[in-house]
Amino acid sequence: MFNRVCIIVLDSVGIGEMPDAADFGDVGAHTLGNVYAAAGPDIRNLLGLGLGNIENSRLPAVQNPTAAFGRMAQKSLAKDTTSGHWEMAGLIVDPPFRVVEKFPEELLVTWLQKCGRNPAWLGNFAASGTEIIDRLGEEHIKTGAPIVYTSADSVFQIAAHEEIIPLPELYRLCEAAREMLVGDMLIGRVIARPFLGTPGAFFRTENRRDYAVPPTGKTLLDALAECGKTTLGIGKIEDIFCGRSVAYARHTKSNAAGISATIDALKNDTAHTLIFTNLVDFDMKFGHRNDAPGYAKALEEFDRELPEIIAALRPDDLLIITADHGCDPTTPGTDHTREYAPVLIVRTGRTANTEDTSSNGSILSKPDLISLQTKSQNLGTRETFADIAATVYKGLGLGSFGIGTPFF
Repeated sequence: MFNRVCIIVLDSVGIGEMPDAADFGDVGAHTLGNVYAAAGPDIRNLLGLGLGNIENSRLPAVQNPTAAFGRMAQKSLAKDTTSGHWEMAGLIVDPPFRVVEKFPEELLVTWLQKCGRNPAWLGNFAASGTEIIDRLGEEHIKTGAPIVYTSADSVFQIAAHEEIIPLPELYRLCEAAREMLVGDMLIGRVIARPFLGTPGAFFRTENRRDYAVPPTGKTLLDALAECGKTTLGIGKIEDIFCGRSVAYARHTKSNAAGISATIDALKNDTAHTLIFTNLVDFDMKFGHRNDAPGYAKALEEFDRELPEIIAALRPDDLLIITADHGCDPTTPGTDHTREYAPVLIVRTGRTANTEDTSSNGSILSKPDLISLQTKSQNLGTRETFADIAATVYKGLGLGSFGIGTPFF
C-alpha cells in the first residue's frame, strides 16, 4: 500500500520504435538510444535504477538495478502529448484525434472573424516551430497576421511575436480556436507559441500555453477525486487535463523549475495523494529542434537531481518515471516519434521508529531511516500506458481501476 504517488513524465524520452512505427513514418526512431550514441550523456543514476536493463534500450545495463524497470506500448493510435498522458491515466483515445496537413480555409476565416480580426493568416502547413518563425516571422511583423501551423501530431499551433500580438490576445485566439476544433475536426491541442527577437534572431519564449480538449472519459485523476484524494499537477499537467480533477497546479516553464517544484512537494506537501509532473524541455527545446547534444545535457541535468528526488520521498511513497511518446532528435523530421515509453519504479518503506510528530501534528520522516523497498524486477513490455493507472489505483488500496494491469 502507498500513501502518495509521484509520476514524473520525461516528455518525449522514448525508448525505441513500436511495431507499428512504419505507419507513423518513424522506422528507426529510438530517442534514448540514438541520443546516447550521438552524445554519450552521463546518466549514471538512471542507469543505476535499471534504464539500460530495459529490453532493447541500447544503453549500458547494470548487474543490480535498484528499481523495477520495463517499457510500455501505447494502445492509442497516436504519438502526441495528450494521448500519452491520458492513457497513463487510464483513458485510451479511440478513435484518435484528427491529424491534418492543413486546416480548411473556411475554418480559419470563421475563427479570425469570431475574434474580430481581419481574416488573414500566414502558414497553415506542417512545420517545425523554430523553422516557421524564421521563415515567416518578418512578414508577421509587417502584417500582424498570426502564424498558423500544425505537425504530424494533432495540434493547431499559433505563433506570434509578443510585441505584435500581445500575450492576452494570443491566448484569446487560442481559446476561440479550441472552442471550434471539436466534433469531426477534433484536434488534441491548441498551442500558443509566442516568440521575440528580430529577423534572423527570433526565439521562442517560455510563455507557451496548451489548450487541450477535456478528457473524453474517466481518468485516474477523476477516480481519485471521487475517493476524496487530490492531484497536484506540475508543469503542463493542468493544461493537458483541462484542469479537470487537478486540485492544485504549479505552472512551471522549464525542467529545472519542474524538478524543484516536485522536490518541494515531495518534502513538504502531504495534502495531495498524486504528484503528477511533466518536464517539457526534452521535447520542446531539443527533440523538436533536432538538438541531440542539448537533449543529452537535459538528461544529465535530470540525472544529477535524481538522488535528491529519491531522498525527498517519504515512507510508503511510490515514484514512477516514464515518458509520453518519443521525439528522436537524430531523425530527419522534427515531429514526435512512435516509441515505447520507459518506466522506472521506486518504492519506499519504513523501518522501526521512522517518524516524529511535529507540534502541528504533521509527520516528519527521517530520511536516513526510510528504506527503498523496490526489488530489481523486470516488468517486461507492457501492453498499455494504462498499467500506470491500474498500479496507482490498486496501490492506494482502491481496488481495480478497470483498465490496465498493475505492475505489482
